[in-house]
Amino acid sequence: MSKEKTLILDKERINKKMQRMAFQIWEEYSEEKAVTLIGIEGSGAIVAKSLAKRLTDISPLEVEYINLKLNKRKPLKEEIILNKELNDKAVVLVDDVANSGKTLLYALRPILDFEPKKVMIAVLVDRRHKSFPITPDIVGHSIATTLQEHIEVETEGNRITAAYLQ
Repeated sequence: MSKEKTLILDKERINKKMQRMAFQIWEEYSEEKAVTLIGIEGSGAIVAKSLAKRLTDISPLEVEYINLKLNKRKPLKEEIILNKELNDKAVVLVDDVANSGKTLLYALRPILDFEPKKVMIAVLVDRRHKSFPITPDIVGHSIATTLQEHIEVETEGNRITAAYLQ
């Protein structure tokens, strides 16, 4: 028996939310010359790349994109790979969904091996029930869920096409 999926974001709403998120990042980093977006491999990377493109289009910021490789299910099972020096950089860690907060917490670990100027977290969907003390700074869509429910972000190639509640 499959779980019922409820559409919470379609392509049009995702586009609007992503545009607003890009403007929020620009606002937060308007005093900077550059910003580094770190996308968590998978859908987080797709969100980060979309935000990077939007930031380039709407702001004078020099935008850099970095991919962060992380095993979301078992973060200590494999090495967390971040191949970039981040000292004195303005950084935004990006993922598709903040579910339990665990992925974002572990993704912060390699960033803290450096001394960035500022670090913020951006997610397309924030689920309010978390097991770890992580609160995103920039949120496209916030939703209250039960502990049994899950948020799934659907992609096609390099595009986010929908977000569902299961």
